[in-house]
Amino acid sequence: MGGAHMHQHPLACTCSSLRDQIYQIPANIYKNPGQSAKIHCSHSIESYDHILWYKQSKNNQMQLLGHMYGNSGLPETGLNVKIDGSAKKDQNSTLSIEGLSLSSSAVYFCALRLRHCC
Repeated sequence: MGGAHMHQHPLACTCSSLRDQIYQIPANIYKNPGQSAKIHCSHSIESYDHILWYKQSKNNQMQLLGHMYGNSGLPETGLNVKIDGSAKKDQNSTLSIEGLSLSSSAVYFCALRLRHCC
């Protein structure tokens, strides 16, 4: 099975500095079908407390997997994913993907959404 590739994506609002970052670990995951995988996301931006998790398939199709608002994980209905942790600054939000299959091979990433911009 192919690896799930992760990328860093700095996000900014007009009131945010370029030093603010979002981080994902691990960078790559290699698992067998049927296993599970976990991806962790954290950030250093005080005003952000909403994380969105996405999957980008080989055909570049984007799929929203779910959200984390503060300490509440809200996965999309019908997906084999869990979202735990916290979306607050210097905390970890964890995406758990259960029952991996060949179609699980994709780029997974988290993005931040500002609750109140400036």
